[in-house]
Amino acid sequence: MMRILLRLLSAIPTLFGVVLVTFLLTRVLPGDPAVFFAANPSMGADEIAALREALGFDKSLPEQFGIYLIDLAHGDLGRSVTTGLPVAEEIVRRLPASVELSVLAFVLAIGIAIPLGLAAALRPGSLIDHTARLISTLGVSVPTFVTGLLLIYVFYFRLGVSPEPIGRLDPFLFEPDRVTGLLTVDALLAGDFEIFRAALAQMLLPATTMAIFALAPLTRMTRASMLGAMGSEFIRTARASGLGRGKIIFTYAFRNALLPIITTMGMTFSYMLGANVLVERVFSWPGIGAMAMDSIMNLDYAPLQGFMLVMAGIFILVNLATDVAITLVDPRAAK
Repeated sequence: MMRILLRLLSAIPTLFGVVLVTFLLTRVLPGDPAVFFAANPSMGADEIAALREALGFDKSLPEQFGIYLIDLAHGDLGRSVTTGLPVAEEIVRRLPASVELSVLAFVLAIGIAIPLGLAAALRPGSLIDHTARLISTLGVSVPTFVTGLLLIYVFYFRLGVSPEPIGRLDPFLFEPDRVTGLLTVDALLAGDFEIFRAALAQMLLPATTMAIFALAPLTRMTRASMLGAMGSEFIRTARASGLGRGKIIFTYAFRNALLPIITTMGMTFSYMLGANVLVERVFSWPGIGAMAMDSIMNLDYAPLQGFMLVMAGIFILVNLATDVAITLVDPRAAK
């Protein structure tokens, strides 16, 4: 418990650093937001200056940062100039879409990577081992947006087995009553299995795209950890004692190989949250990644700052969950 509390306290300076860096980075983006949002291209310098003052960009950077910190302390993430909506409201509306997609992709990646890594470690040099290495290489070398476009071309354009990549749900279907914001969960709660199947079908291609990205590090780490564990002295002792192969692999080797695998899971899930920005753009997915891309293109600072702050908070929570999982697997790690 004390370890968790210390990690939460240590996250405070990290969050402050993210807030500061994000604020400064958004201010050095090329272009003048006041000019960009000028309603009339023929607006004069005085009118643009008045708009800049209304947006608060006429103040010095320290003054702007101080105002931003005060707003954050009151739970105010600002207001999007593009949509006119509060950033917090936009994030609450869009975050479930990103979470649902990332969780499904992560489950797919784990379900494939761990068995594949185990099989590759138990049969080094075999066809399945070479297959695992090939998948690991492709996963880290091919950008996610390229993978997404290839999947769309094959499964939607050529084969026609995937729905059109136009978001979370077919426009001719109605979303269920919003409870959690997760379409599949809300559809199950409403007992609407048609919407559940349609929402799941829309998620499969983008989730597979992100899963391929996550397969590489998970497969590689599972293989390397299991190879190290299988070559350990205690495994040779277990074999000499006449223990069964299954007991040796899963009770002794795999459990000892879990620590680096769990650590890699936490890191991979955090990376996936960044990778979903391009994936959401390719599949027209209405998540916070797409919101961040739109805010960059529109020089809309507040949504981008809110996105970075939320990502930092999720990253800290993922690291905390990783620490807890490692402690459960091996209590010695908490000492």
